[in-house]
Amino acid sequence: MTVGPVVREEPIATRGRAEQRNGERTRWRIGAEAQGLMLVSAMLLAYGLAVLYSASALVAMNENHASAFYLLRQLTGAAAGAVAFAIVAKIDADKWREWAWPLLLLTIVTMALTLVLPDSIAPRINGSKRFLFGSSFQPSELGKLGVIVWVSMLVVRKGDSLRRLTKGLVPFLVVIGLLDVLAALEPDLSVSMLYTLLMALLLFVGGARMSYFVALGALAIPVLWHKIERLQYALLRVSTFLDPGGAPAAVNYQLKQSLVAVGSGGAFGVGFGEGRQQAGFLPYPYSDFIASNIGEEWGFVGLAAIVVAFAIYALLGFRIARKARSPFLQLVAVGLTFVTVLTAYLHIGVVIGLLPTTGLTLPFVSYGRSNLVLTMLFTGILVNIGSTKERVLGGGATDPLAVPASQ
Repeated sequence: MTVGPVVREEPIATRGRAEQRNGERTRWRIGAEAQGLMLVSAMLLAYGLAVLYSASALVAMNENHASAFYLLRQLTGAAAGAVAFAIVAKIDADKWREWAWPLLLLTIVTMALTLVLPDSIAPRINGSKRFLFGSSFQPSELGKLGVIVWVSMLVVRKGDSLRRLTKGLVPFLVVIGLLDVLAALEPDLSVSMLYTLLMALLLFVGGARMSYFVALGALAIPVLWHKIERLQYALLRVSTFLDPGGAPAAVNYQLKQSLVAVGSGGAFGVGFGEGRQQAGFLPYPYSDFIASNIGEEWGFVGLAAIVVAFAIYALLGFRIARKARSPFLQLVAVGLTFVTVLTAYLHIGVVIGLLPTTGLTLPFVSYGRSNLVLTMLFTGILVNIGSTKERVLGGGATDPLAVPASQ
């Protein structure tokens, strides 16, 4: 028997020192789609800060704050989001697979804490307990990432067994069902339904049989309707959407004022800072109904630009998903893109009367630091998925714009 020459593998530490002596480094090379995503996100953020200032200035002054009060608070969220973006864009996104269970457990624990901790730590705001430490942290926002990463991880792990009901779908229904219950108890039915929709999307993309979802959905409708009946505000919102004219004035007031704002904007709007609805007529003009301000001050053109911007975000995100370097990252990219764009379109649909009021904010634009940080973190993960790791030598090792000498 002939034995080939023995090759001794150089120890990693020695190899790393040799690479350093030769000027060799590794870096993430950002792909074209990821670069486009960064540009679109930066434009949405800059535009959002301007819109936020216009929508919140009068509200802040009526609350005895400076006109830029909400803008300055949002800028702190933007700064934290920029740091989060920079960090996750440089971390191999495949590591999120290892963090799936810790992230999900953290979400479950923090959401439970919002329900049981005293109001001094988990305050009740507008009848709901959704925040910890004042209004600094909203666990249900973290839950979006937790659901996406955990479901993606488990879909890949289960493989073909995903098509079986007991071993395939039941674990997803139990765990995500627990999150749904916690969100409903806050109460936040919008987030509860979003978690379920995310799970269904990722399971569908992963190859689960849709017949299971049809059957389970049919069984769940009576239960969901019973729960909605117990939450009077949710039932009134649905009835307002189905019959706007017949709903109580106090219930459809938000929608009516939103439509007044959008309608008065016409094609090109009344001008930046000239809107009237934020003078106290429209509740939450800087968060849940900020697209109404865009429609009033920027008109149809402004709203159409937002729709197109998020359509471009979706196109780039799904192209990143198609080119992802692993099945897990494909699912994560689909989930992150879907939740960001869907939230935006649901928000716009609400303010123009196409959907019942949900309380979902407009990503990058609405006031809310937790939401902004998480949205920028989502984008950073997408950028990493849309990047490739390469080795560069010599002067190119420290020049991010240089063409690599070797890979």
